[in-house]
Amino acid sequence: MADNWVETTAADLRRWADERGETLDDQGVRILLDLAREDLELPGPEALTPAGVRELLLEAFPEAVVAGRDDVPTVLDALRRIVAFLRDTGAVPEADAGALEAEIDRTAPEFTEVVTAVDSEERQAAAEVIAGLMQADGVSLDDQEAVDAWVRDFEERPEEERYARTEEYLRQAGELVVPPARLAPEAELADAARRSRLTAAVLALAGWAGERALTEHDTLTRDDAAAARAALGLETPRTYGQMEDEGRLERLWWAAMEANVIAAEQGTARPGPALAKLESGDGAELLAAWLPLFDALVVPRHDYADGLDAVELVQNELTGVLIHLYEQEGPTGPEELVAALLGHVEEAYDLTDADTMFALVSDACHLELSTLEDWGIVEPSGKGLALTPLGVWAVRELLVADGFTAPVVGELAGARASELIEGLTWYRPEAADEEIDGWLAAHDLKDAAADLLDVMRTGGPGARNLAAAVLHRIGPEAAGVVRAAREHPLVSPYAVMWLNAAGDPAGRELAREEYLWVFVDTVAGMLETAEPEEAVEAALIDAPPEAEMRTMVDELWRTQHPGAADVLEALGAHHPDKATAKAARTAAYKARSASQGAHRGV
Repeated sequence: MADNWVETTAADLRRWADERGETLDDQGVRILLDLAREDLELPGPEALTPAGVRELLLEAFPEAVVAGRDDVPTVLDALRRIVAFLRDTGAVPEADAGALEAEIDRTAPEFTEVVTAVDSEERQAAAEVIAGLMQADGVSLDDQEAVDAWVRDFEERPEEERYARTEEYLRQAGELVVPPARLAPEAELADAARRSRLTAAVLALAGWAGERALTEHDTLTRDDAAAARAALGLETPRTYGQMEDEGRLERLWWAAMEANVIAAEQGTARPGPALAKLESGDGAELLAAWLPLFDALVVPRHDYADGLDAVELVQNELTGVLIHLYEQEGPTGPEELVAALLGHVEEAYDLTDADTMFALVSDACHLELSTLEDWGIVEPSGKGLALTPLGVWAVRELLVADGFTAPVVGELAGARASELIEGLTWYRPEAADEEIDGWLAAHDLKDAAADLLDVMRTGGPGARNLAAAVLHRIGPEAAGVVRAAREHPLVSPYAVMWLNAAGDPAGRELAREEYLWVFVDTVAGMLETAEPEEAVEAALIDAPPEAEMRTMVDELWRTQHPGAADVLEALGAHHPDKATAKAARTAAYKARSASQGAHRGV
């Protein structure tokens, strides 16, 4: 049929409705017809089948259209009008029209559930984005007047600007994600903070300072500073290589002032409001007082315009070193940390004598690592360094305060299946296994399987792959709901694989086209979060022998998967075998051509 069959059908439907004096949702009809052409690749409306009705309502529509539960009756009415039009005009026989109407009625409850679930998640996601945009603009969510003013201003901006700001926010938010961490119990963290030499040093300084007179800049006088160094055992500088840390007392003083452990009133030192809390037996109160102290010490904010020596430069970049440790799976060698810091310094600073400065920065970094170890923030582990449990907690608190998404292993135990799958995107294998075990333990397994299958029906390839992996952790309790899911085109091959693995009599051998579809779906899912080269490398771990792989690549372009061309292009660019890569590039061209031809209705 010609490319404009949607326009022709929509116009004919309007005339048909007008002749009968019936109302018609023109926009809803056009959306459904467009989806039938684009997603179902129908050559015309008369090609719609009962299976197509289910795919249209349960897959194509929820993925492409933002709708709410209140819109469901309107959508279903529009689809029924299309079927009635096809019957009245003789485009489909009476029996076929009846089958289509029966399928609409059968699918309606499930369609309502899918739209409601998707609408709820989209509303929540939209609310989170809006809240994030406000916070990025410095708007407090507790200030309703400021929130309302921001919303009015945002809505008055051109659509292109709103879209661009949202895209930029989402891009930055994607970068502000760190791997999940395991947190020690509060009592253990409080005990570590209590035993930290940092806590001891600050308490000793506060006790020594008492109510001494201060300079006009709220610092100790020269004589008092010398006495304080002697009293606290700080008179001998810490050294590493060419570097000396001579400013330990000043650093502790300003941190204590910033954290309100010491206060200055009319030129006199006083005990600050946080002093008692830092000595508290209450774990939460102690940690709340200790964290600002840690923050002030690792984020000193030395002014670059005033000129920085190597120690000050490293202290300014200390949070980057700590985040690097936080993100690693295992201990990191000191030299690796120094190398990462030097790479950043080279990019971020204009150094006149780079070679000399690099040597000094290296020594200063080792000096700071030694200080962090002394404070109980890092500790030797194997041949490297790792954050202590107190260090993990403290760094995570700073990350969260700076707008990072910093998951905690175990926090998804009570989440919905869709939230679990979304969260697992950021998990490493070992932590993911732990999170999944906790989630399954907190849910009825039959209900959990049903919810995972819903995610597979409505989510993209990445979500479908993760949900299938979690589903495989559920035993025979899931058999009934998995058998019932075999009719859904997106779930069917995964359901069959589960049944086969479970030894269920309903299992069967996957058809060749199903096997190819699953391969494409798997790689497409990897491409959502990994670079193409990484996705291809991972996909080839369990790939068939090379000769079979070349044959398979040549078949992939025929699979009815929207990601086939992208997967083939990734294989063509990164497959290590030149012949297979060439075959993939050729197949990718065929997939693109076939897709374009289908959209043109040829």
